Amino acid sequence: MRKADLLLWVGLAAAAVGLPVWLVHSMQQRTAFAGGFSATTRSSAPAKTSVLREGFLTARAIGKPLEGLPLITDLVIADLDQDGLPDVLCCDAGTNRVCWIRQVRRGVFEEQPIGDPVAGPAHVEVVDMNGDGYLDVLVGGMGVIMPNNEKIGSVVIMENDGHQHFTNHVVLDHTYRTNHVTAADLRGTGRLDLVIGQFGYNEGAMQWLENQGNWKFVAHPLLDLAGTINTPVADLDGDGRLDIVGLVSQDWEEVYAFFNRGGGEFTRRVLYGSTNPDFGSSGLCIADVNRDGRPDIVYTNGDAFDYATPGSRPWHGVQWLENRGGGRFTYHRIGDLPGAYSPVVADLDGDGDNDVIGVSGFNDWTKPDAWALVCFENDGRESFTARVLSHAPSHMIVVKAGDLNGDGKVELVTGSYAFYPPYDRVARVMLWERTP
Repeated sequence: MRKADLLLWVGLAAAAVGLPVWLVHSMQQRTAFAGGFSATTRSSAPAKTSVLREGFLTARAIGKPLEGLPLITDLVIADLDQDGLPDVLCCDAGTNRVCWIRQVRRGVFEEQPIGDPVAGPAHVEVVDMNGDGYLDVLVGGMGVIMPNNEKIGSVVIMENDGHQHFTNHVVLDHTYRTNHVTAADLRGTGRLDLVIGQFGYNEGAMQWLENQGNWKFVAHPLLDLAGTINTPVADLDGDGRLDIVGLVSQDWEEVYAFFNRGGGEFTRRVLYGSTNPDFGSSGLCIADVNRDGRPDIVYTNGDAFDYATPGSRPWHGVQWLENRGGGRFTYHRIGDLPGAYSPVVADLDGDGDNDVIGVSGFNDWTKPDAWALVCFENDGRESFTARVLSHAPSHMIVVKAGDLNGDGKVELVTGSYAFYPPYDRVARVMLWERTP
C-alpha cells in the first residue's frame, strides 16, 4: 500500500470513530515502522538543575550589517585560510554569493564574497578537493530558492589557489535544483567523489558524481525522487566503506541509506518513513549521539514552505535513529520544536554527554515567547529535556557548532532566512558565545 493511501485510510478510520487529531498523528507515525525496524519513544528526563537556559549564551552579529531581509540558506564553520582561527562561510541567496566571514584576529570578523556568483546558493562545504593542501569550497546551487521544475541547478567547486583567491569550476549544470553536496572517497581511489541532493520540485534526484580528475565528473543515479535535502556520508555498517544517507522531503518524508558495496555499487534501504505527507522534513546530520562508536542519524521536521499560512505544526520536532549495528536502526523521538530546522549534536553544557541543538525556522513570530533556539539536554542516558536558549532572532534555519574563540568550549553560529512576517526581530548571521 502506498504511503499516501495508508495515510488516507488511517485518517478516514480515525474520523469515523471521532479520534482526536493528536491520536490520529500518533497512529500515522506508528504505521511507518512496518518495514521491520523498531521504534521507541524514551520518557522525558526528570527535571534537574541545568546551566542551559535563556542567557546562557550571548549573541552578536558577525559579518556585514543586515540590509533588508536576511536570506541566509546555509553556513559552515571552517578555518579556510588555515591560520588557526576558525571562520564562517555562508550562502547568501539575496546576493547569490558565498561569503567568507573571516576571523582576522581572535573575536574580530570581516566579511568578503569569494569566487564568482552562484545562482541560488543553498549549501556550502569546505574540503581540499584536488589534494594540493589548500581548502576549496563546494557549493550546491538551486538556481532559484523557491520551488521550480526547470533544470537551473548547479554544482560548483571554488578552487583555492593558496592565496585565498577562488576560481569557480562548474562541474554540473543544467540540472535539477541542487541543495546539498558532500565530498567523499566512495571508491577508495584517493580521489574525492561528490554526493548531491537535488530537490527539484515535482522532479528531482539524488546522485553521486565520480571524480575523473581535472574537474571532470560522471554522474551516477542513486534515487529518482524529488525532495532530497541532505546527503551526508559515514560508514554506517562498520565495513570500512563510506555509505550515504539521504533525507527526502516532499510527499515522501523518508530517510534512505545507500550501503556501499564497493566498485561504485550501492544497496538502497529506507531507514525511516513518516506516513504524514506534511511531516516537513527539514534537516539531518550524522553524529554519535550515545558515544558507542557507531554513527547515528539525527533529523528535524519543521518545514512549512508549502503552507498557505506558514508557521509551525503540532508534529514538528527532533528525532534520532540509533545505530544498533549491522545496518539496523531504532527510532527515538527527542522532543517537540515548532518549525524545527538544522539539528546539531554537541556537548553544549560540557558535562560529557552529547546534546542536540536546533533552531526554529517557522513559528508564530507574533508571540514574544515563540521558541527560536533550543538545546535538548542529554541526561547521559539519551533522555532529553528541551532548554529554550533564546526567543530571538526569528526565522533561523541553520545552526552550526564549534570552538570559535579557542576557549575549549562550544559556540554556535546561526543564519536566518526571513520568509514571512513579522520581521521585527530578524538577524543575518549571529555568533553565540558563553555569557561571562
